[in-house]
Amino acid sequence: MKQPVALTIAGSDSCGGAGLQADLRVFAALGVRGVSVVAAVTAQNAKRVRAVEAVKPAMVGEQLAAVFEVDKPKAAKAGMLLTARNVEAVADWFSKRRMPLVVDPVMLSTSGAVLLKPSAVKALQKKLLPVAKLVTPNVPEAEALTGLRIRKPEDLRTAAHALYEKHGCAVLVKGGHLRGLNEAVDVLFDGRDEWLFALPRVKGRGIHGTGCIYSAAIVAGLANGLSLLKAVGQGKEYVFSEIMNSE
Repeated sequence: MKQPVALTIAGSDSCGGAGLQADLRVFAALGVRGVSVVAAVTAQNAKRVRAVEAVKPAMVGEQLAAVFEVDKPKAAKAGMLLTARNVEAVADWFSKRRMPLVVDPVMLSTSGAVLLKPSAVKALQKKLLPVAKLVTPNVPEAEALTGLRIRKPEDLRTAAHALYEKHGCAVLVKGGHLRGLNEAVDVLFDGRDEWLFALPRVKGRGIHGTGCIYSAAIVAGLANGLSLLKAVGQGKEYVFSEIMNSE
């Protein structure tokens, strides 16, 4: 049988730990064939982002057209898009197609570089999230999208419900940034049911690109026909194993 196809629309990471390079690696590891659309180019390493440049939206559109002309992805993710026009181009494309889209709202690098411009945040909220199946913000991203302060696991639930009410897509709020916990806790809310995912916090270890890896593993699960719940569970376990096996 042919492998299912999964699509990543993201930034290129020159050190290979995050962005579309990480996504394609995760897709291959989880049994799907990856295809990609480059939305931005970064000059970065595991410590900092030196420079960022957007791909023109017309080129983003041409890449999407080229992928869908031959391949029919079963699921897709949108990661770093950088500009409002790129967000709008992706939103317009998926508004006309029925397929699961996971949005990883990459806003800031760990070193503080802006990866989603303020005008693009507005476009993401107004146009992209309403056509998504799932959005996967971490704590700072969820705070930026909701205006809420998130300090404890209960706040993850509040943020997930607020984002669903505003945008209508399922929400996975990732609690890895919460302090003082022995577990990494995430909350998934699909508008009806709510689930909590918790695994031990791995102290003293951290890897570049965990958000990309997590969302890519979810997309791989969806492309393989898993339910949203099982795909998120797969993503949680996969990123945990990546951290455990890091040096």
